[in-house]
Amino acid sequence: MAGRTVGTVPLRSSSGTGRRTTGAGEHQVVDVGQDHDVDQEAAMPAPPPPTNKGRRFPPEPLTRIELRQLVGTASRTTSSGIRMRAMVGVMFGAGLRVSEALALWPRDVDTAGGKIRVQHGKGDQWRVVGIDPESGALIDHWLERRSALELGGRHRLFTTYSSNNHGQPMSDRYVRAALARLAVKAGLDKRVHPHGLRHSLAVDLSDSGVPLRAIADQFGHASTSTSDEYLRRLNPSQLVDVMTARRWQETPHG
Repeated sequence: MAGRTVGTVPLRSSSGTGRRTTGAGEHQVVDVGQDHDVDQEAAMPAPPPPTNKGRRFPPEPLTRIELRQLVGTASRTTSSGIRMRAMVGVMFGAGLRVSEALALWPRDVDTAGGKIRVQHGKGDQWRVVGIDPESGALIDHWLERRSALELGGRHRLFTTYSSNNHGQPMSDRYVRAALARLAVKAGLDKRVHPHGLRHSLAVDLSDSGVPLRAIADQFGHASTSTSDEYLRRLNPSQLVDVMTARRWQETPHG
């Protein structure tokens, strides 16, 4: 049975095909399993175990320009690209850990109200966080595509969509590998990983003058002292200001 047509979105059907409207107004049956819209989570072999387990790397927060570059590199038309853009929206726009993002249900997201409910945070604690409209728009695009792919409220927000692996939870290893590949494609030299997007939001909020208490609540930190230590390591702006104000050659001290 052929799928329904909604704008230019390829829809999943019981036969594994969808129907898409072309620019000339004609309809073309396409297979959602083809390379143009393949679900990389299902199609690609599982990435090998990380070789850097146990190693610590210095944080490399992304700037807003780099984040726009990263999001802009992901496809705006394929389901896998739209899903990845939404993931960046959740992990940077709301500062969620990758485990928190993958545990979300569609009902946890209220983009109109600018809120996301995290049901399983660190220590299995729940909290409600805010999200900006631009990141919310990335999520809304994925929610629209989910509907076209016949993914409903009983499926996690981020899930697989291929005909032979439909509606299954996604692995954090896939997300890490996909982000790293996207960063290379975007021409970014920094290490890009899920927690790095969280770091990027922390620095962005701090630079924007957001109060420490609000940052602690957004990130699910038990106290502001945790957030303060977190930010002093990520973005020691006070220290940098002190050091850049020094002029050791201008005023001799004897």
